Amino acid sequence: MNSIPDDIHHYFSSTPILLNQNIPISFQNNQLTILTIQSDSKLETDIEFLFGYSVIFEICSKSEFATVQKKYYQEHGQQTDNKTHKKSSNNGQYFTALSRVNETSNGSLSDTLNSDSFSAVSTINKLITNAIELEASDLHFEPFESRYRVRYRLDGVLKEVESFPPDRKQSIVSRLKIMADLDIAEKRRPQDGRIRVRRNNRTLDIRMSSLPTDFGEKIVLRILDKEKLQLDINTIGFAAEELVIFIRNINVPNGIILVTGPTGSGKTTTLYAALNYLNCEGVNILTIEDPIEYNLDGISQSHVRANIGYTFAGALRTFLRQDPDIIMVGEIRDKETAEIAVRAALTGHLVFSTLHTNDAPATLSRLIDMGIEPYLITGSVRMVLAQRLIRKKCILCSKNEPEENNKGITGCDNCNFTGYSGRIPVFELMEVTDNIKELIHQKATVSQLRSQAIKDGMRTLADSAQKMYEKGITSQDEMLRVVG
Repeated sequence: MNSIPDDIHHYFSSTPILLNQNIPISFQNNQLTILTIQSDSKLETDIEFLFGYSVIFEICSKSEFATVQKKYYQEHGQQTDNKTHKKSSNNGQYFTALSRVNETSNGSLSDTLNSDSFSAVSTINKLITNAIELEASDLHFEPFESRYRVRYRLDGVLKEVESFPPDRKQSIVSRLKIMADLDIAEKRRPQDGRIRVRRNNRTLDIRMSSLPTDFGEKIVLRILDKEKLQLDINTIGFAAEELVIFIRNINVPNGIILVTGPTGSGKTTTLYAALNYLNCEGVNILTIEDPIEYNLDGISQSHVRANIGYTFAGALRTFLRQDPDIIMVGEIRDKETAEIAVRAALTGHLVFSTLHTNDAPATLSRLIDMGIEPYLITGSVRMVLAQRLIRKKCILCSKNEPEENNKGITGCDNCNFTGYSGRIPVFELMEVTDNIKELIHQKATVSQLRSQAIKDGMRTLADSAQKMYEKGITSQDEMLRVVG
């Protein structure tokens, strides 16, 4: 049993019901052998899906199983007890929740939970597998009074793919929480976790968030596929003239580069591409993120731990003692973080960060609203980039469209009958010129800043989207949906 991977021991040990029916006994050439009284095709699918291991069941008698089970507990029982104690003290976890069920129901509800959890296994595996195949970015599990809805976010737009009776929600939520190593007994507070799955010989990370609602917990899964992460700054979508401006500004030795846009607009991809471009042996790059979406080789990445007071501001203070050349702050959310970022930029560091504003000019006004003095903004901020992701018309649909129909509503199998396939970024790139600096000192309005930026050569988000429409890349409806 010593050859069995730790993740398998942890998987079986964290689900005691599993060990009453199945014991992992050997592992060789990526193949796991499980001793059991009766094989279980759903468990086989689950392990292959979660870990990428093929499974062989070795059938034995009840007495033989009991002997091996006793030996397994002797070898791994103490380790399991320690893990279970740690998890129950921190998160509750599956074993603690199951014990409470047994105490209150004499085991009857635990049998139901066992049955439900395995039916939920195949359901969740199918939903996640289909989402990956369709290249969905998110899955939404949403409880309502009369139904339990599942939606995928495909090319930035949510689409319902499944609806269950409301009594199915608890087994699905419990299963997802077990996969993400969360507390299934805690239903009153939001929780965040991660799931790692194997698909087509590659590993994908799935970020999970739970939110209490009137009719149960809403779960959102965000699929993070590193293989699809575009890190080449030359191919992420900049127009030629924008790329020249962007590269010129990220090559400065110090200052602040800000990227703005709503969740899911591609900000992280742009920042990672910039860091990847600047990453070399002679440069020390540090990031603080919430959470880390992708691991970048050669870059030291740290994630926020608010429960122990490790915030963006706290991390920035530590970073300044780590001899950094370049710093990336996941988001500037408050005055304290903004002040430290400005101080870092003014003392010789290049700082990248994000803000949630509607466009580039509004970002400068937002810093003033936070309480940052205008002279500090003009002395530190080099460039602001606003961006959105806009859906591209399906190539196959476009070939069959009449010329006068530019709405992209013709559907086919290739685009899942949406008329669109894939997305492309549109940018609004604003350099902080001398004219802009003068307006910042005057605490000018957003409209005044925008007018001056356009005079200085900035192309707005609307203009960028209009160009995509004129080239036939997107539709008029999509252009209006994204940028108005």
